Amino acid sequence: MKKLIIPILCASAIFVSCKEEIKQRNIEVKYPETAKKAVVDTLFGTAVTDNYRWLEDDRSKETEDWVKAENEVTFDYLSKIPYREQLKDRLSELWNYEKVGTPFKEGDYTYFYKNDGLQNQYVVYRQKDGGEPEVFLDPNTFSEDGTTSLSSLSFSKDGKTVAYSISEGGSDWRKIIVLDAETKTVKEDTLVDVKFSGISWYKNEGFYYSSYDKPKGSELSAKTDQHKLYYHKLGTSQKNDPVIFGAIPSEKHRYVGGGVSEDNNFLIITASVSTSGNKLFFKDLRKPNSPLVTVLDHTNSDTYPIDIIGNKVYLVTNLNAPNKKVVTVDITNPTPENWKDFIPETENVLSLNSGAGYFFAEYMVDAVSKVLQYDYDGKLVREVKLPGVGSSGGFGGKKDAKELYFSFTNYNTPNSSYKFNPKDGTYESYWKPAIDFNSDDYESNQVFYTSKDGTKVPMIITHKKGIELNGKNPTILYGYGGFNVSLTPSFSIANSVWMEQGGVYAVPNLRGGGEYGKKWHDAGTQMKKQNVFDDFIAAAEYLIAENYTSSDYLAVRGGSNGGLLVGATMTQRPDLMKVALPAVGVLDMLRYHTFTAGAGWAYDYGTAEQSKEMFEYLKGYSPVHNVKEGVSYPATMVTTGDHDDRVVPAHSFKFAAELQDKQTGNNPTLIRIETNAGHGAGTPVAKTIEQYSDIFGFTLFNMGFDQLPNPPKAKIKS
Repeated sequence: MKKLIIPILCASAIFVSCKEEIKQRNIEVKYPETAKKAVVDTLFGTAVTDNYRWLEDDRSKETEDWVKAENEVTFDYLSKIPYREQLKDRLSELWNYEKVGTPFKEGDYTYFYKNDGLQNQYVVYRQKDGGEPEVFLDPNTFSEDGTTSLSSLSFSKDGKTVAYSISEGGSDWRKIIVLDAETKTVKEDTLVDVKFSGISWYKNEGFYYSSYDKPKGSELSAKTDQHKLYYHKLGTSQKNDPVIFGAIPSEKHRYVGGGVSEDNNFLIITASVSTSGNKLFFKDLRKPNSPLVTVLDHTNSDTYPIDIIGNKVYLVTNLNAPNKKVVTVDITNPTPENWKDFIPETENVLSLNSGAGYFFAEYMVDAVSKVLQYDYDGKLVREVKLPGVGSSGGFGGKKDAKELYFSFTNYNTPNSSYKFNPKDGTYESYWKPAIDFNSDDYESNQVFYTSKDGTKVPMIITHKKGIELNGKNPTILYGYGGFNVSLTPSFSIANSVWMEQGGVYAVPNLRGGGEYGKKWHDAGTQMKKQNVFDDFIAAAEYLIAENYTSSDYLAVRGGSNGGLLVGATMTQRPDLMKVALPAVGVLDMLRYHTFTAGAGWAYDYGTAEQSKEMFEYLKGYSPVHNVKEGVSYPATMVTTGDHDDRVVPAHSFKFAAELQDKQTGNNPTLIRIETNAGHGAGTPVAKTIEQYSDIFGFTLFNMGFDQLPNPPKAKIKS
């Protein structure tokens, strides 16, 4: 059973005049003067002025013109970086290798994902009984520009019908299309207005999915906070789909998910008000109109079923077990007082998968994978000896599977997949990439540094072997630090290009993440959020103290919650870095909860309406509210997408406007706004390559490089 997943042109009307020209590295920058239209909010007796509230209106002509004008300035600047095209060419060259996903069996076919190299989207192939593979679904044909992507794919129990969801322009809103899997013909009308949803089949009859009522106003930014679980029976109209959970006030939650057990006997429902913690219910599908059975009626833990055998339920939980454990319980009496430990909690954080009649417990040991195999009696079968030190994933499958697959990667090892024999624990290589990158030329080392309050924090530093620690290595410090998300070692084509140029890539495991369990997560939330920024600052100071780099050669980067991390760090310590790269960031901490599903992030952030203390704390670090006059901020390129409906682009718009208005000195403060793009998922490869060539070019150029540190060698033509 799969874990249920819960999902940030100068028009006179706007531009009063143009700011004073500045020069940076011989590139002239003329910022449009963004009109100030003060809106004053009073919270707990304190007046807060918002000069750029009008940029929150993503449907207005004014905002559209502002986006065009800012992009003109940004792309004019980027076009003058002398090695921008070299970076783009090298990224394209390195990206251009075949990528193949692990296979999965549905009905009479074996399916797999594959990308020939530079295809914008992965293609779904299938083959029968060792026959030749054929294209099953090609998302590259969904739209001319490659911005419509395949989001999920789910087969009926017999594998003869498939429902798949698509995202248009990167939006979190989805459409679901139902096909006859054999003939690949559409069976019925497309389901629309689906959001934050899985697709879970009941037998071959229909499936469960989740969504919100379509909001009034902008579908990209209007608040959505009542999620509902629906059941769609094949051959019926979506308008007649019954609400299974979430329609009445007592069932109102921001995130609701539903999944059917592998034996088709039970529907499992999770309900959450935030991104951490869930209620849990079961419904017996063998009995018409059966009542919901409550397992947990509070959101004090993250608890979900991993399997059900008869009436015996296997649950993964962090209730009274911050690092998670597995418990069993009888489904007829499933509340916590009846739980029995099956795989006890350890000092390391657990995640679990099941397949082929076994459980696979993956533990994070200082952010590195360790995998133990258990049988259904709780007996340890073996430790799976992984190919190296890094991150593994997979080991999941159906109970009757004869073989399973897993992947392995780290920062200097491209992702590879392996075919695993669950009976004897042996495995063989299934697929390895033929990539123009020699891992042996690079090294990754884990260090532990001390944060401001004395906490030891791990960080993995990756670079070419033999670099000189002279304080002049261009370095990207990347972080996230939130939402229980763990940053484990993984290979990135883009980062390999950075390291080819002599760059250092450093990733600390900040508090707020999940690397050391719930306590580590909670230590970076709400009134403790400053711990995350302190951990990041201390990581930068470590890199400088150890002569990996210096403030003149350091860039800080992060996206979404990591964009907040960068925004807060650069406004608190603008002297610490030369370049700041906040991507799709949560940057207005006083208003984030008023957009889309933002209120669901309150577990991590708190809200400005929560209390006077919380308001003052948020205002104290909110990047939009802490840009000061007379300060020289680092060279900054804010990046966002105009269709981001998770972290609405207004965050980035307002932050860029504040920086451009108040920046002192010659460092550029630009915003790069990708059009017809969202929060990042499904971004076409072509756009991704362009983004990275601009990010790396901007970074190196503002570190003083007039040419690439290690220009790519020209290919000799035969």
